[in-house]
Amino acid sequence: MSVPDRGDFVWLDFDPRAGHEQGGHRPAIVLSPKSYNAKTGMALCCPITSRPKGYAFEFLLPPGDRMVGAVLADHIRNIDWKARRARKAGRASEEVVSGVLGKLGALLGMPSS
Repeated sequence: MSVPDRGDFVWLDFDPRAGHEQGGHRPAIVLSPKSYNAKTGMALCCPITSRPKGYAFEFLLPPGDRMVGAVLADHIRNIDWKARRARKAGRASEEVVSGVLGKLGALLGMPSS
């Protein structure tokens, strides 16, 4: 796979996991920029669930989007995208990326702009 970029949907393996962490082979959205991902071999990703539960830090993907379900902003992880064999599965819209970053900002107590 080429270097993932912010807004890419990827499939990757989130195992091993512990406790309440999301695990398994699942889609995710990349939030870190390509420059960081290329330099470090890592990428900040949030997993996507196909079974939203309505939690505060879920971002529902719009109907008709490339992926179906909800981004779990509170499950963000810095992953080795090469070792976990990330596979690109499309691109998110700017609205989706902004929405997920907004949820993450709220989680971290950052003021919204």
